[in-house]
Amino acid sequence: HATEQLKQKGNPLYRLLKVIDFEMFRLEAEENMLNHDKKSNVGAKPIDVVLMFKLLILQRLYNISDEMLEEQIIDRQSFKDFLRLSSGDKVPDARTIWLFKNSVIEKGLEKILFEQFVTFIS
Repeated sequence: HATEQLKQKGNPLYRLLKVIDFEMFRLEAEENMLNHDKKSNVGAKPIDVVLMFKLLILQRLYNISDEMLEEQIIDRQSFKDFLRLSSGDKVPDARTIWLFKNSVIEKGLEKILFEQFVTFIS
């Protein structure tokens, strides 16, 4: 099975999944990213902040654009596994990725989250 071969060859995404509980980033991300002043629950449900942070990690690891990231998530099983997405799950589109990334940068959260991430894997 191809996924098992990737795991055995040491694909870095599978190693990261083994050593990091990405839930540790949830509190910081949700406190800073979610709109807590919403007056109603009408409209699209926000995409999970931990999933979105993992997208930013993929972008940095592979140095790819928002558009290419969207394509790679659809195409690569290792990306889907890293994001915990199944084949039929909705993949965030390039615009959603771009909006999230810019919001994270504007709020100064990018530095905080990536410092936590780097500290943890060091």
